[in-house]
Amino acid sequence: MEIIRSNFKDNLKKVYEAIEEADFLAIDGEFSGISDGPSVSTLTNGFDTPEERYQKLKKHSMDFLLFQFGLCSFKYDHTEAKYIMKSFNFYIFPKPFNRSSPDVKFVCQSSSIDFLANQGFDFNKVFRNGIPYLNQEEERQLREQYDEKRSQANGAGTLSYVSPNATKCPVTIPEDQKKFIERVVEQIEDLIQNEENKSVQFEPCTGFQRKLIYQTLSWKYPKGIHVETLETEKKERYIVISKVDEEERKRREQQKQAKEQEELSDAVGFSRVIHAIANSGKLVVGHNMLLDVMHTIHQFYCPLPEDLSEFKELAACVFPRLLDTKLMASTQPFKEIINNTSLAELEKRLKKIPFNPPEVESAEGFPSYDTASEQLHEAGYDAYITGLCFISMGNYLGSFLSPPKNHVSARSKLIEPFFNKLFLMRVMDIPYLNLEGPDLQPKRDHVLHVTFPKEWKTSDLYQLFSAFGNILVSWIDDTSAFVSLSQPEQVQIAVNTSRYAESYRIQTYAEYVEKKHEEKQAKRKWTEDSWKEMERKRLKTQYTPYIPQSRYYCVNSFTATSTMGKRSMSPIQEETGSDDMEEREIQDTELDETDCYEESVPEGRKRAKKFKKVKEQDPTGSITSGSTELFDVPDTW
Repeated sequence: MEIIRSNFKDNLKKVYEAIEEADFLAIDGEFSGISDGPSVSTLTNGFDTPEERYQKLKKHSMDFLLFQFGLCSFKYDHTEAKYIMKSFNFYIFPKPFNRSSPDVKFVCQSSSIDFLANQGFDFNKVFRNGIPYLNQEEERQLREQYDEKRSQANGAGTLSYVSPNATKCPVTIPEDQKKFIERVVEQIEDLIQNEENKSVQFEPCTGFQRKLIYQTLSWKYPKGIHVETLETEKKERYIVISKVDEEERKRREQQKQAKEQEELSDAVGFSRVIHAIANSGKLVVGHNMLLDVMHTIHQFYCPLPEDLSEFKELAACVFPRLLDTKLMASTQPFKEIINNTSLAELEKRLKKIPFNPPEVESAEGFPSYDTASEQLHEAGYDAYITGLCFISMGNYLGSFLSPPKNHVSARSKLIEPFFNKLFLMRVMDIPYLNLEGPDLQPKRDHVLHVTFPKEWKTSDLYQLFSAFGNILVSWIDDTSAFVSLSQPEQVQIAVNTSRYAESYRIQTYAEYVEKKHEEKQAKRKWTEDSWKEMERKRLKTQYTPYIPQSRYYCVNSFTATSTMGKRSMSPIQEETGSDDMEEREIQDTELDETDCYEESVPEGRKRAKKFKKVKEQDPTGSITSGSTELFDVPDTW
């Protein structure tokens, strides 16, 4: 089912129902690019540590936009012995819903856009009809803005909208605006005295002029009129003033509050779907899904944390149970019988012996996909294929049970060894990022770090190490690379040969890691010393002999800044002050039943802990002794 901005609200309840009833969910995303700097091969170096890979992706991939999100829910019908599938294909675009909402900056990669265009991707649906969204910090800030404006309005008078600077005394009006305000006052006097006229509409004017009108009306006409700002089709803003009694004024204010509540809910937009997925606690399946998870958290929850360990905690809160089908297909017992783990080839392989393709049927009212047509790189279709691959591999594991089972549920203990391990692309000896604990730390005593002139090519490295037999080269950047030798005992010999070399330098992997650690510590110390020096100068500047400012200094004053990244809450600065008085805050009202799945991150954290403690045994069939160990994701690859 295709979901765009115009039909999002109408179908949101269907999305919630699909999530709630599903046995598991499959997801996939399409992005505006992959890397804003290094090539993909450099971005995915063969000897990256999980921390290094996370930092690379965070630095070079998060400024791209996830603009299509595929979601498929799968529910097993025991009576019919088949899965019922509901698919959704969301087009996403962060369109500002008003002048106070974030104005998002993002980048595109020409190769990615060209690739999607060749696959028939409809960019008009993204940019014209994409569903907006807010992350949690942006939503909180907008709600606070509304709260503040409402509180100011309640304290300043009975106008629908008032300026934060509104007062009960006459305002000082600049000379060049006095005639304008005089004409406004005359029109309002005519409106009040003429019983037949119910309202007056002013011509579009500047934000500063609207501010003067609101300030003037707040003290000159405290009761009996209702003021609001509207927009023309050309986005020009104008003021309408109506005569109302107290009852009518309250009714209009209630209508306006309901409208604002609806607007804010629309602004949160697609993030509500991600909140529902997170709070459902359902198993979420993806294929090579590290980037999907990082983008989803970064775009719809909060900016990614600096540290990998913090990211793991955050990911566990948002997605308590994840499964990567690429990692699953690369692990025993599948590794020996699956040669190609790309999504399209994996789906084809799992249709053949010894696998059995699952029987899956689209729910009534939902379109079905035909795998023969291969609609690859449409996020909804890729999510569907990912779900099929998971079912096929899961059912294959059932053949190891006693007695064998044709159907293995998403909660079976046979599946648990694959939970919360995300495939690391092209890493030689660390196959996955472990979200539930420490990552693998291979010795790498056969790996060398080599620095050399920028003009060198791979052939030069092969020539340099020609005496050491087969080698493997993994480029880091233009002047450095890792070289893997076939025999660890040759490492010291290779290091010794470079001691008197002028154009290149060779060191062991252990020496490379130690040096990086020292540089990191030195940088941290330099940063701390810089802050101390800045603070010393600040205190010296602020000190007076009568009131020693340092006594009141708060250590956290430098660290309490908001991390909003590149999303600006006030894209149009010149009219911020004037627009403040034209917006009213919404009251905290209970959300309707369609928002029953939305919870805060702390609630998700509790839910994540709950899922770590509770593990359910598959209700039917018995597992033979040691079978869970058979499918453990190995510590070495």
